[in-house]
Amino acid sequence: MRDFEGVVFDVDGTLVRGRKPIPGAAETVRAVRESGARVAFVTNNPTRTPDSYVGKLRGAGIDATADEVVTSGTATVAFLEREHPGDAAFVVGEQGLASQLANATLDVVDDPTAADGVVASIDREFTYDRLTDALTAFESGVDWFVGSDPDRTIPTDSGLVPGSGAIVESVAAVAERRPDAVLGKPHPFTRDLVFDRLGCDPARALVVGDRLDTDVAFGAGAGATTALVETGVATSADAAASDVTPDHVLSDVTRVLDIE
Repeated sequence: MRDFEGVVFDVDGTLVRGRKPIPGAAETVRAVRESGARVAFVTNNPTRTPDSYVGKLRGAGIDATADEVVTSGTATVAFLEREHPGDAAFVVGEQGLASQLANATLDVVDDPTAADGVVASIDREFTYDRLTDALTAFESGVDWFVGSDPDRTIPTDSGLVPGSGAIVESVAAVAERRPDAVLGKPHPFTRDLVFDRLGCDPARALVVGDRLDTDVAFGAGAGATTALVETGVATSADAAASDVTPDHVLSDVTRVLDIE
């Protein structure tokens, strides 16, 4: 493998698919560590904390620490702490994200008329009434609107399911307003957060993931080497037809070790 100082791994669709590890993923991460490269795990799943993701990775045989994990929830919380500290947020999303926000410097409110801003994210119990409440928040004059991440679908062991992007777009449609920011990959705030955490020059790093518009765009925007794996959402045919071009297209994450 090329002498990278750091390797950023996507998780879902790259190292695991649903609850099942991608064959060879654990051994690949171990080999990358043994090469001397620092490792980060970056996911656009906002519902789980870094500690929870450590448990998921370890369950797949992949050693990780919470400091090595950045989620779109991590990025959303950090962004709102910087831009809107102390504000009241109405959350269209799951309790996992709402709890992370409430544990930070934001006030999570149930009354949409009391909100300063709206956060939209994946919500597997999303309802018409919840969408109506979000519209009420906008009609009441919120100051800001952010999405946790742009992923419209998520790869699982039983196929693709809707992700945060589907909810963000639904809320944006009724509000007739685009989000001020959609965090996660490939947003520049998230990119800076990850590489500050990784502690290496992006030009000396490799970013590996299964999506062109998030993982590959994230790495390309940082100036890193990029690798698309075909175990999740995008394929080599998608890459050939896309304006976002990875440096490498790999059948799976084990091929990272063949990059020269």
